[in-house]
Amino acid sequence: MHIEKDILDKVNEWLTPTFDKQTQEEIEKMMTSAPKELEDSFYKNLEFGTGGMRGVMGVGTNRINKYTLGKNTQGLSDYLKKSFPNEDLKVAIAFDCRHNSDTLAKVVADVFSANGIKVYLFSDLRPTPELSFAVRHLNCHAGIVLTASHNPPEYNGYKVYWQDGGQLVPPQDGEIIQLIDSLQYSDIQFEANNALIEYIDTNIDEAFINSTIENASFNTPKSSKDNLNIVFTSLHGTSITLIPDVLAKAGYSNVNIVTEQAEPNGNFPTVKSPNPEEPEALAMALTLAEKTNADIVIGTDPDSDRLGVAVRDLDGKMKLLNGNQSMVIMTAFLLEQWKRADKLTGNEFIGSTIVSTPMMLELASAYGVECKVGLTGFKWIAKFIKDFPNQNFIGGGEESFGFMVGDKVRDKDAVGATLLVCEIAAQAKASGSSLYQELLNLYADLGFYKEHLISITKKGIDGANEIKQMMIDLREKPMKEINGQRVVCIEDYQSSKGRDLINNEEFEILIPKSNVLIYYLEDGSKICARPSGTEPKIKFYISVNTNLNSLEEIEVTELELNKKIASIVDALQVN
Repeated sequence: MHIEKDILDKVNEWLTPTFDKQTQEEIEKMMTSAPKELEDSFYKNLEFGTGGMRGVMGVGTNRINKYTLGKNTQGLSDYLKKSFPNEDLKVAIAFDCRHNSDTLAKVVADVFSANGIKVYLFSDLRPTPELSFAVRHLNCHAGIVLTASHNPPEYNGYKVYWQDGGQLVPPQDGEIIQLIDSLQYSDIQFEANNALIEYIDTNIDEAFINSTIENASFNTPKSSKDNLNIVFTSLHGTSITLIPDVLAKAGYSNVNIVTEQAEPNGNFPTVKSPNPEEPEALAMALTLAEKTNADIVIGTDPDSDRLGVAVRDLDGKMKLLNGNQSMVIMTAFLLEQWKRADKLTGNEFIGSTIVSTPMMLELASAYGVECKVGLTGFKWIAKFIKDFPNQNFIGGGEESFGFMVGDKVRDKDAVGATLLVCEIAAQAKASGSSLYQELLNLYADLGFYKEHLISITKKGIDGANEIKQMMIDLREKPMKEINGQRVVCIEDYQSSKGRDLINNEEFEILIPKSNVLIYYLEDGSKICARPSGTEPKIKFYISVNTNLNSLEEIEVTELELNKKIASIVDALQVN
């Protein structure tokens, strides 16, 4: 097999004494027995995407290992010194249940400490939102969490948080990446100064639990809490360390835990994917729900920033909510609580993303607050909080099962969202309603919105090129009609330009550039194309809507929307 010269140059660099003997031996083995794998390991450098840096673990520039993460950390150390001269620098580090997360976290801590930076390191796995909280609680300059969220077991990742507790955003991300790229692997300082590494645990746990309960509790009577029957699964992840304690301390006594999935395990042995977006991931929890006659099922992903929710429908059957539905329910509840407390002054906002349901805009309008819409990824919602300090942030979410209650945590937070959704369910049940009934009421008031996601995986070099070509074709040969509906507007976030095709007018898009393309149809449908920033996938987000004249028509109306979605999928001709 022929390997390009630039790839061979990288391989040969990794065979020098800068790299340890084990790394060199693995590379030499691949050179003879797995040249295709060698090429994939070195053909590019891992890049920061929407959720930090994620990749397969192994040797090479396109893999997660002590050298790629060491180089990141060295670059971040240099950037912190440049950004905060003459300050005593502090960072916090957490990690999840994945293979090597603990050892990679220690490598990162070693490099920071070798650069004279104080490190607060969790000694065991913790939820990602607790790291965001810890950065602000400990007045740190930055934070790192070792996680690959819901990716397969062979993955790991590296998420960087800034002073505000939110993930890196422009211009810091670009400046740090530029600094990292300018470094040599020989520049990494691996020799730890252990005097600068302090292990943190229960004090932060207690502060985070108390903050969560204060932030996500809404005067639910104890009798209502006792009457709510909950099933919870951590899907082998980090949330088992906190969510049961949060629910217990908040007064929820009837919590059934899926014991087979309670043990943290980076192999995720009982699920195909530890992703609550996938219905199969909650199968065991749903089985337990039937045995215990539960009202609600909640499952979280490995680093506990996303949650999946299932509730009983009008026929008493368990129904999985999608991320848009759970987001709308939680946001509507928060808005109603603020309204009842007479806290809505017109200076509040909720947050969402360009690929999430437009129903969030309708909801904001109904309560007289602003809905700020950003790019995919919770870092943009956190940035709104930082950029608009004189406005009050109520809550916000995204279609991929993430939600944030208030501003104490500056990233999606399944710990706080779990407590919030239990509050909603308990209060609804006590009033003779249900979580599902509350959703239907919103559809009746604001319009019935239905979303669908197509996610296409294209692995390796060829896959990356295919995804690139698909986006080029969508831009250079734009569709004028989809499913018999005229395209009335196209927004290209890569060029920051949009075009109103009805009036033939161009307009500027005033949010940061991103490789995203959105088509709007005459009937209010919306189709968004976006390559994933953290996985070898291209995603198509479809949103359709119609008026719901009465709740008796819910099944017929949903069938009509499902048919419309299926027709749009056929018209897109993607596979």
